[in-house]
Amino acid sequence: MSAYAVDKNLGAALMTDSATMNQPIITAKDVQVFYGDKQALKDISLDILPRQVTSFIGPSGCGKTTFLRCINRMNDLIDICRVEGDIRIEGSDIYDPGVDVVALRAHVGMVFQKPNPFPKSIFENVAYGPRIHGMAKDKTDLQEIVEKSLKRAGLWNEVNDRLDLPGTGLSGGQQQRLCIARAIAVEPKVILMDEPCSALDPIATARIEELIDELRENFTIIIVTHSMQQAARVSQQTAFFHLGELVEKGETDQIFTAPKDERTQNYITGRIG
Repeated sequence: MSAYAVDKNLGAALMTDSATMNQPIITAKDVQVFYGDKQALKDISLDILPRQVTSFIGPSGCGKTTFLRCINRMNDLIDICRVEGDIRIEGSDIYDPGVDVVALRAHVGMVFQKPNPFPKSIFENVAYGPRIHGMAKDKTDLQEIVEKSLKRAGLWNEVNDRLDLPGTGLSGGQQQRLCIARAIAVEPKVILMDEPCSALDPIATARIEELIDELRENFTIIIVTHSMQQAARVSQQTAFFHLGELVEKGETDQIFTAPKDERTQNYITGRIG
């Protein structure tokens, strides 16, 4: 049985924990992506370590977001998109025909570029996932999950007295933290973030970056960012993409101070991009 099969009784997807912190939680080998006849990614192979922040950097159109969307099969939603190669999470092939994609996306949450809260109350935004996945035994259990998730997202003290008001009424930074709370409410293994601060002001950006650092104690985070300064601040690992290729990946300090590939050096110093 696939690790992403759904237990009908529990209504929740099951996954095993990583054996050790040194073993990759995600492995990708020879991943290629095509949009029709156009090849967007070429032979991408890399490992993602658990409970670290990995940044994907590179010029616009280089394939960062395309690869990010492979990890929770969001590219399935694009009719002309074709993914080849092998991507595994904790050893399970996420493109196996038997994989329950809904269960997969519960374990690989995603936060998008622009905050996208549901047109529901703050409470219902966070409660939605745990409810449909059968994670709460009763209303009290659901309330505890919502409170815990909002606290983890650093939002509880700001909204605990107005949980019945629309999530769309919050500020941009608060909406993004609400989306993070919504993602972590189903206890994912991995959180994907596609330029989560690009629509936010510097103060809100700083709060999200602090939150990312706190969340990595419990979650594996992959962030796409155009800001090299942000990558340097928040990540332990960095991968540089260019023209659909993974040029190099390593510890963030090494990538920014002693890159091995001339293309990485040229991007970091502003000669390409």
